[in-house]
Formats: sequence, structure tokens, C-alpha cells
Amino acid sequence: MSTPERLEDLLRELAPQVLGTLLRRYGGFEECEDAVQEALLAAATQWPVEGIPESPRSWLVTVAARRLVDQVRSEQARRRREVTAAMRETPDTDLLPPPGDENSGDQDDTLALLFLCCHPALTPTSQVALTLRAVGGLTTAEVARAFLVPEATMGPRISRAKQRIKATGASFAMPGAQEWAERLDAVLHVLYLIFNEGYTASSGPDLHRGELTAEAIRLTRMLHRSLPDDGEVAGLLALMLLTDARRSARTGPGGALIPLAEQDRNRWDATLIDEGVALVTDAMSSSPLGPYQLQAATAALHVQAPRAEDTDWEQIRILYGILRRIAPNPMVTLNYAVAVAMTRGPQAGLELLETLDRDPRITGHHRLYAVRAHLQEQAGEYAAARANYRVAARRTTSLPEQRYLRDRADNLDR
Repeated sequence: MSTPERLEDLLRELAPQVLGTLLRRYGGFEECEDAVQEALLAAATQWPVEGIPESPRSWLVTVAARRLVDQVRSEQARRRREVTAAMRETPDTDLLPPPGDENSGDQDDTLALLFLCCHPALTPTSQVALTLRAVGGLTTAEVARAFLVPEATMGPRISRAKQRIKATGASFAMPGAQEWAERLDAVLHVLYLIFNEGYTASSGPDLHRGELTAEAIRLTRMLHRSLPDDGEVAGLLALMLLTDARRSARTGPGGALIPLAEQDRNRWDATLIDEGVALVTDAMSSSPLGPYQLQAATAALHVQAPRAEDTDWEQIRILYGILRRIAPNPMVTLNYAVAVAMTRGPQAGLELLETLDRDPRITGHHRLYAVRAHLQEQAGEYAAARANYRVAARRTTSLPEQRYLRDRADNLDR
């Protein structure tokens, strides 16, 4: 990795830590973020010339705090000119770091920042966008590209999310015991959504968005370091690693989608597989069982099979059956139907899919039609399979998935 790339990675890692420190001391999401961005710009300009300081985080905190003080002083001067003397003003000294504060740049508030960005008052979309911007260090333009919307659309969306947090009166602190589980669930869900959007982009010309999967894994690793004994955090990280291990084998020439059963398993990343298997094995043996651990366990069974025909589908069926009981949702039922079809025959799987036809959460989703087509093809119902492959192709906005599904339909015409 070149020096500019190492510096970029360092600044991206430190940015949420510095923002967390400023928020803890001073409050004001937008003001603190503006100050951090100015400090990062100063570092990107000065450090290549002067060298990286001995304590880069403390350097950034100091510079950002000075920028924040300058902002407040400027605002105070403007107010003194424009409003009456009766208006309350914040003394400048309140914004200066406490004298002799030994932890001025050493406390890592990234976890608290992550919990703040996943505040329950925000929609999941806003939680994802704000997390990518404030914790992930992505620019507004990069977040906009992730959502496939113009930057002019994403900027106000992120600002509204910050204002919504401010309006709730939320403090910059870890949640109390009563809301801890709810907030941690939201954090894990946001990281899961970021990873899934990167691994199989919901729209656009590319199957993968590598910057999103990499960021989701980085943030989940950070969360795991902070909460090493939490089985679901470990399970989510394991799930990401075991899934991402297959990434290079998922596409062929021209970005064509290659399904799991047809992938060259020699191209899978053995290092990621080993790490993921170790994580989920340890989590399941030492922690209460949870949905992310169960999904990671099924992923481990897939990647540990030397060949597609060696996959332990019966064990996968059992795991999805447990998952259906503790965390029921239509996507789990969809995956369970595939496992049932592989162990009990395609008709048994198709019967399970019929239970989803009345579920509004998935009735219009292309995956329901794609899975039904796949099982109908296995059952020899080629005309029905062809029709459902084509419906699925029309309902997805991912170009690689469209091409794959149309090709499957066309192959049944021959």
C-alpha cells in the first residue's frame, strides 16, 4: 500500500473517533462534523510534508476543537451584531478542552457515535446514510453513490437526520441498560444492510460495491473489538467474512453472475473462511444463540463443502428451521424453502413458497419469483419456471441479476 493510501486509511479510521470526542465535549452534530472535516483537510495537507505526529488523534482533536471555537466565536460576533444584548451567549471558555485533561485525545468514542447514528428516531435508510457519513468517513458524494441518488438529494437527507437526532434531545452517550438491546440490534441491522447492499447491489450495472462491503466489515470489526463477548456481534462479523470470501468467484467475464453451485471454489478466500468459521464456532459455544450466528453457521456449511454436491443441506435445513422460530421473516422462509427442496424435494419447497404469496413484505420481490422458478425447473415444470424467471428479471433493478435470470429463462426455451 502506498503512503497516500496509508494516510487515507489512517484518517478514515481516526475521523469517527475525533468526531465522537468533540460530540462528547461540546455537542452539536453538524458543527462538530464541520470542524472535524477541516482538521482532516489540514492533516491531509500538512502530514505528508511535516510527518505524522506522535499522537495523530490528539493532533486532530486539538485542531478540530480550535476550528470549532473559531466557528462559535464567529457566530457569536454575528449574533452580537444582529440580535439584542439580552440573547444568551455561550462563553468561549466553555468550548476549550479542560486544563490538564489527560484523555483529551485518547478516549475512543466511535462506539457511542455508531449508536447515536442508529438512533431509533431515524428511519433505517437515514441510519445507514448517517452511519456511512459520520462513522464510515464517506463523503456525502460517496454516500449518494451508494444510494444511487444525486449528491444534492443526499446532502439534505443527512442534514435532516442530524436535525432529527437534535430534536429528540438525544445525548452523546452509550444507551442505558433498558434500551441497550434495542439500540445494539439497530446497529447490527444497519451494518448488515450496508454489507448486503455492497455484496449484491440492489440496482445498477455492477453486482458488487466493494467500498460498501469493506466499510461494513471494518465497522463490524471495530464493534467486535469493543464488544468481544457479544455472540451476535461475532456472528455478524463471521457472516460477513464467510460471505465475502466467495466474492471473487461470483462473477465471470463481463461481470456475469455465477451462482453458488457453479462457482470455482479454489477462488474463495481461505483466510477469510478460516477466520469466519473460528468466530462463529466460538460464539455458538459460548453465547446465547442468535439470528446472525445461525446465518453465519449456514454460510460456514456452504463454504466448507469441497463441492456443491457435498453441501450438508440437512444441517442447513435444521439451522433455518431454528432461525424461523427465533427470528421469523419472509427472507428466512425463502431460504428455508430452498433447503427443504434440497432435502425433501422441489415440491415440498414450492408448497412452502405458497405461504409467502400472502405476505406483502415479499410478494413483489424478485427473489420470490426467482426461487420459485428455480424449484419449478428442478421439478420439471419448465413453462412455469420460464415465466417466473422472466417476471423476476423484470422486477430486479440489478443488471447482472437481470441478465442471469433472462439467460435461465432462455435456456429453458432450448
